[in-house]
Amino acid sequence: MPPYDPSAFPPFAVTVDLVVLTVRRHALCALAVRRGEPPFQGRWALPGGFVRADEDLEAAAARELTEETGLHAHSPAGPPPVYGAHLEQLATYGDPKRDPRMRVVSVAHLALAPDLPAPTAGGDAHSARWAPVETLLEQDDTLSREGELAAPLAFDHARILADGVERARSKIEYSSLATAFCPPEFTVGELRRVYEAVWGVALDPRNFHRKVTGTPGFLVPTGGTTTRQGGRPAQLFRAGGATLLNPPMLRPEV
Repeated sequence: MPPYDPSAFPPFAVTVDLVVLTVRRHALCALAVRRGEPPFQGRWALPGGFVRADEDLEAAAARELTEETGLHAHSPAGPPPVYGAHLEQLATYGDPKRDPRMRVVSVAHLALAPDLPAPTAGGDAHSARWAPVETLLEQDDTLSREGELAAPLAFDHARILADGVERARSKIEYSSLATAFCPPEFTVGELRRVYEAVWGVALDPRNFHRKVTGTPGFLVPTGGTTTRQGGRPAQLFRAGGATLLNPPMLRPEV
């Protein structure tokens, strides 16, 4: 048998792409970066980049998250960072024609973060912004009134974004992941608005309050109250220890 010769195989690269979601102004928003280099120079895309030879996929995703957004992935071993995000692997995309440069496989990751200030662009991106997911997914080749976010997302990022949004929508049904969109202490009303923004539906406040406070391990009272939402003081909660919700919070049928 002849010895293994790496040069006998075609060039191949691996990237990580990030679906970074947050809730801003009661709308589910995703992070988009304007590409500063070819291919698709000037087009909006998901943040991401090539995996380095000396790092694993999780490290590459965390590095790109920090470089292109200023966010830091939560570490199970340490306290949550000030500008932190829940980070998990989403799916792998390997269409041979997805990148015009060469054969590139992307391992997409989903990141969820509370309402955050304007992100910091880095890497090969020269601007970054939060945009409603509907705006990003409904883009076409026509110009918007603002002249921005009109062309489709670069590469196959519209598909990746749609998959990430659906992952978030389904996962908050049966897990406590919705609290990743909230600050460390939050009210039931603030949590309800997260569900409403992610699912795109209106929920009955009383039924929602009864369900989330009656689900074992979902929410833990902090003992404090807040008036930041206006009106009477509202009780503050933090995320409990439960990772799976029983019973689950099922999406209303629309």
